[in-house]
Amino acid sequence: MSDPMRPRSSLRTAVVWDVLRDALDRRVKATGRESLDVLDTGGGSGNFAVPVARLGHRVTVVDPSPNALFALERRAAEAGVADRVRGVQGDARGLFDVVECGGYDVVLCHGVLEYVDDPAEGLGNAVAALRPEGVLSLLAAGLGGAVLARALAGHFTEARQALDDPHGRWGAGDPMPRRFTAEQLTELVAAAGLEVGAVHGVRVFADLVPGVLVDTEPGAMDALLKLEAAAAELPAFHAVATQLHVLGETRRAAEA
Repeated sequence: MSDPMRPRSSLRTAVVWDVLRDALDRRVKATGRESLDVLDTGGGSGNFAVPVARLGHRVTVVDPSPNALFALERRAAEAGVADRVRGVQGDARGLFDVVECGGYDVVLCHGVLEYVDDPAEGLGNAVAALRPEGVLSLLAAGLGGAVLARALAGHFTEARQALDDPHGRWGAGDPMPRRFTAEQLTELVAAAGLEVGAVHGVRVFADLVPGVLVDTEPGAMDALLKLEAAAAELPAFHAVATQLHVLGETRRAAEA
C-alpha cells in the first residue's frame, strides 16, 4: 500500500533532495570514496539523514531534542541503516562540543538559521565542520513566501508587517523567529568563506495550491512536482518561495 503522506512529503523535499543527491554524487567522484562523512545539524528525526545513509554514506545528526533523536534511531533501524546513522544531542552554537571540527565532506544546515540567536555564528560553525574540500547544504525559511501566504489569506496587515520587520515576522503569534531573502542567505554563505554554487526556491507553488486539487486531479501531483523543479532555479521565483536552498562549496571543492 502506498503511503498517503508521501506525495506531500515529496512536494516539500523534492527540489532539495535532487540538488543534495547531485552534490553527494559529485563529492564521491571527486574524493574517490564511495562513502562520505555527512553532518546534519538540526537533523531531527532524519528526514534527510536516513535517505542519505541509504545511499551508503555515514551520517551524524546533531539535534537538541531527545525525542527527535529517539525517532531518528527508530527510523534508521526500520530503514536498515542504523550502522550508518549516529545521533548526538547538541546545537549549532555548541557544535564542536559534540562533533569534530573539519571532519565532514558534506554539512546539512536545514531549518537551523531561523532559530539561532546569531545566524552568522551558526553558519560559521557549520562551515568550520567541513573538510578543506566540502559542500554545505543550507535551507531556510523565505521571507517572500510568508508575505504572499498572509496576503492570500486576507491578512494584509500581517503581510505588510512581515515585509517591514527586520526578521520577517508577521506578528507576535508568528511561530517562525526569523526569515531570509535569497540575497541575505547568499551573503551569509559568502561571508563564511564559501563559494555559492546554486540557489533554489523551494515550495514556490506547493503551499499555495489547494490540497484537494493535488489529491483528486489525475496527474496533478506529477505536474506540480515538475513545475516546482522548473521554477526552483529561476531567480524571479526565489522572492515568493516558502523556503530557500543555497548550496555552498569550499573554494578547493569549487575548483575541483
